[in-house]
Order: sequence, then structure tokens, then C-alpha cells
Amino acid sequence: MRKNFLPFSKPSIGPEEINEVVDSLKSGWITTGPKVQIFESNFARYFQSPHAVAVNSATSGLHIAYLAAGLQPGDEVITTPLTFVSTLSMLLAAGIKPVLSDIDLGTLNIDPGQIEKKITRKTRAIVPVHFAGLPCDLDRIWAIARKHKLKVIEDAAHALGTEYKGKKIGAASDAAVFSFHPIKNITTGEGGMITTPHKKWAEELTLLRFHGMSKSAWKRYSKSGSPLYEIERLGYKYNMLDLQAALGIHQLKKLKTFNQIRARYAGIYHQKLSAYPEIILPQAPAFSHKHSWHLFVILLNTDRMTIDRNDLIQKLLEGNIGTGIHFTAVHRHRYYRKVLDLKYSLPHADFVSSRILSLPLYPRMTEQDLRDVIQALEKIIKKYSKRKWL
Repeated sequence: MRKNFLPFSKPSIGPEEINEVVDSLKSGWITTGPKVQIFESNFARYFQSPHAVAVNSATSGLHIAYLAAGLQPGDEVITTPLTFVSTLSMLLAAGIKPVLSDIDLGTLNIDPGQIEKKITRKTRAIVPVHFAGLPCDLDRIWAIARKHKLKVIEDAAHALGTEYKGKKIGAASDAAVFSFHPIKNITTGEGGMITTPHKKWAEELTLLRFHGMSKSAWKRYSKSGSPLYEIERLGYKYNMLDLQAALGIHQLKKLKTFNQIRARYAGIYHQKLSAYPEIILPQAPAFSHKHSWHLFVILLNTDRMTIDRNDLIQKLLEGNIGTGIHFTAVHRHRYYRKVLDLKYSLPHADFVSSRILSLPLYPRMTEQDLRDVIQALEKIIKKYSKRKWL
């Protein structure tokens, strides 16, 4: 057993980020200002998107992306049940009805073959979620969207650095929404970014993120600005701070290196754990892609074990190993059972929900940390497996 607790995740923040934050504090400009503009510009360039709009969270980013898409109360939007609740909660906040389409058991992404079955005359958009950093089958989703004249808004909270057929996620759909929560591949403490190829969407998103105001604080209060402004529409308080962008400017430079470490560690997990049928490992799709490995997710094959997933979590915790659950399918939560009142089944999402478990995977881990996780898992499997060991 490890002497020290290994947390499920830790952000990697270096002296460059710290110095940039201190520079913002000393400058006296800590709210939305020049560093947010720099971060947006760098992000748009990195992800090959014409426009990038920074916000205070991916949740708020989803909310205003739905609004920029022109979605109205009573509209329907198809998405996956295997996601964080924000994907759905922001639809509900806008009066939009979430319609859930089941997942593929191999990739855990939304199954394009199920989407078209859920389309009605009220359907206005599809929101695919790139689960754990693995891209969805976008060509099939885009084809469905074109056929039925639907918008596609990608929930790319897990997909920082993910590539689909040679192109980074964030440039091809109507919008993509990224997260910079501390658990993510890069962080700004909290924060998010919306990318879009549409100039009108970018303009609308910029209004929506700060009270519908025609000018940002930087354009109103800097030497080159003017305090005059106009309120052009109903908006929200979703702006990112320069203090956050100060982190993001340097985190973005490190994304490639961070993801290379994640990929190497994921490869070791795959290699070492593939010998155990008690664990179901994530599968790769047939199409060309690059996985960002935001998460390394396994399923406990409970048919082969004498303990369940929750017991496994407790056993790992007793061995000083932290874990995560990403996710219990949204429709299984008490609130969403009541609100969604589903009249259809989602057997794959239900199967996954009671078996899914995320293992520690982040750049600040050492290879010894990785070995500790693997050895702890192997010990538990051998003790509680239904098969006989020599």
C-alpha cells in the first residue's frame, strides 16, 4: 500500500503561470482585459478556429452557445446520457428539451446510429460530447445534421487537443465548448472557451457573456477606450478574468507536452491491464483520430467479480488511491429522473453507469504512481475475481 494518498487529479502549474498572475495583480487590471484577448487569440490560432470567446466556465459557454444557435423554449436537442449534467442543465435553463440518444459500448460516445431515431419536427440541434477526450464520429453526425438542417454544438470539455481525422476539435462544427476546470488537460482555475467559424455567433456570444453590453471593460476604461456603451440585448455575467487568462496563456503552450504524457500513461494502463478480463478497457474507433486522454476510464466486469464498482473504489481508497466516476448517466440522477420522465430505454448507458470508474491520469503523476495504481488494481482483482488463480 502507498504511504501517501494519490489524488485522482492535480493541475500542473509552473512558475510561468504564477509570474503571469502576479503581473496581472501588480498591473491593477484583474478583470476581463488584455490577457483575455491574448488568450482568445492564441486559442483560436492553436485550434484553427476563426473565433474564440472566453467565458468563466464551460457550463456558461454551453448556455450562451445554445442561445447563439437561436434555440428557443420548446425546441428539442439530442445529446448523450453519458456526460456531466451541465450539458443538459443549460438546455433546461433555456427552456429546451434534452432528448437522449444511447452510447456505443466500445467508445462510450454517442452512437450516431441511434441519433436519427430521436429526431422529431421539434429537433433543432445535436450536442455530441467527446467523452474522455475521444472524438465522436463527426462525419456521421454532420451528415445527419445536414439532412435534417440541424445545428451541431460540440461539448468539447474533455477534448483539449483531441483530433478528428487530422484536424483539431474546435474548428468544424457550428460551435465547440471547452473547459479549463482544474481537472482538465489545461486549467485557468475555472473557465471555458467557445470556438465558432461564424462571425455572427462570435459577436452574439461576446454580447451574451457580459450583460449584452456593446463594450468590454477594457474598451471602456483603458486609455484608448471610451466609457460610453449600449445594452444591446439581455445578457449574463459569464466573462473570464485576466487573472484566469494569465494561467491559460502559459497552460496552452504546454498542452502538447501534457497530452503526450497522458497518452504515454494511458498506453501503460492499457498494456498492463489488458491481461485482466475482470476489467473492460476503452476501445478506439476505426477512424483516424488523436485521443487527448482527459480521462482513463475502465468498466468493472461485475460478472467476473465478487465485488461491485463501489466496493472497488473503497478498496482502492484503502490503498491510498483516489478515483473518479465519469459518469453516472444523467437520466439516472434523482432530479433528472423526475424532469426528463423518459419513456424510452438507454440500455448501454445504464450498463455503463454502475460499472464505470476513472483512474488517476495527469502529468504530475510519476511512473511510480502509475505502477502503484496498477499494482493496487491487480491485487484487488486477484483477491475478488471469480476465476481461480494458480
